[in-house]
Amino acid sequence: MAETHGLMERLEKAVTRLESLFSDSHRSGGMECDGINGVNGSIAPYVEAFDRLLNGSVAEFLRYSKILEGDVKTHAEMVRAAFQAQRSFLLLASQCQEPQENEVAMLLKPISEKIQEIQNFRERNRGSKMFNHLSAVSESIPALGWIAVSPKPGPYVKEMNDAATFYTNRVLKDYKNSDTRHVDWVKSYLNIWSELQAYIKEHHTTGLTWSKTGPVASPMSMRSVLTSGSCLSPPPPPPPPPGPPPIFDTETAKDEGTASRSALFAQLNQGEAITKGLRHVSDDQKTHKNPSLRAQGPPVRSPTKSHTPSPTSPKNSPQQNHAPVLELEGKKWRVEYQEDKNDLVINNTELKQVAYIFKCNKSTLQIKGKINSITIDNCKKFGLVFDNVVGIVEVINSRDIQIQVMGKVPTISINKTEGCHIYLSEESLDCEIVSAKSSEMNILIPQDGDYKEFPVPEQFKTAWDGSKLVTEPAEIVG
Repeated sequence: MAETHGLMERLEKAVTRLESLFSDSHRSGGMECDGINGVNGSIAPYVEAFDRLLNGSVAEFLRYSKILEGDVKTHAEMVRAAFQAQRSFLLLASQCQEPQENEVAMLLKPISEKIQEIQNFRERNRGSKMFNHLSAVSESIPALGWIAVSPKPGPYVKEMNDAATFYTNRVLKDYKNSDTRHVDWVKSYLNIWSELQAYIKEHHTTGLTWSKTGPVASPMSMRSVLTSGSCLSPPPPPPPPPGPPPIFDTETAKDEGTASRSALFAQLNQGEAITKGLRHVSDDQKTHKNPSLRAQGPPVRSPTKSHTPSPTSPKNSPQQNHAPVLELEGKKWRVEYQEDKNDLVINNTELKQVAYIFKCNKSTLQIKGKINSITIDNCKKFGLVFDNVVGIVEVINSRDIQIQVMGKVPTISINKTEGCHIYLSEESLDCEIVSAKSSEMNILIPQDGDYKEFPVPEQFKTAWDGSKLVTEPAEIVG
């Protein structure tokens, strides 16, 4: 019995020893990649922090979106997929070294495609009852491009968050006193970007942090991360046995290679005589001495590095041609994709109707009668003439806009617009002009049968008066 007990003790010690040896060898084998990210194969701290953001504010946003259902729920699922794509990129960066800039652009393509999908969904659903919800997401989702911004990605996210608040304020205005579910949805969505700013400040203050060790990131390593969670690909299978040697004349190949090298060295050994074969170029053939030659050639761009986030730029995509629209859809007048049309007119308006003008170029629209509100979005060189508006006239993301008020309007809002001239009538002199992130704005006031132009301030000075901040326009020096 004593012998059996001693044998059992020796077996237990042997098993314990084998387990210890196996554990040590497993850890040493995984250190090449896992050691980059933490102790004993744990993922990088900044990836763990991003996971907490996904499981916290992003999950909460998804929950409130499911409650609202419909287009909002579908859009939220696209947002979730975009954040998952960013999580994969962060995992790659934590395990691999930073590649060349053109390679980074390729690796960012999945995120870019998700952003484009979210924005396209909003464009396809302009008639949605939840259009302001979709717009808030669509205008701010480019914030995920922070990973390509350097040296200050945090302020870039804040700028995108500000773009969202323009639309979330509309949601709050519509539902604040009628349906608190929409209020909770707004809070949950804006909270995502607030937490993302805090995350960037803690882990990527001056830009995305790449690993200093491991392989250089590539599309192959990205696929490996997506499938196995590791940037290192499994070792390739052993090569097949070599086939029979090829049949060729080795002596001939050797002679040809020797002859080529001999000719090359003979040319190099000419010394100064090597330049005798060059053709003389006269001054009239030199670009820097002949202005007419410079005018013929295209400008050469400087190869400076750009820090513009590639995922957020849709300019490279081919421009789509849309059919022009001018129709009444429910209570909304849709005026879209009009080009070089100066005879657009909307008649028979009603007080409950609104007008939405989108991507019109070099056109003029006249709205007769009284209408609730008018929105001009993404238009260029567009003119608007209207009689009366009981709510607000808004100009968003536009350029070179001219507005003439024939009757009354209480408020005109100008946001992210370059160039806006507003001609007020005698009846509308009490109109309030609200502007943000805009330039070249002028208000024209009727005086003695003509108009006098007054610029809207673009620069402001802020000072502390002992108890609060006081902001006032900076003086414009003529």
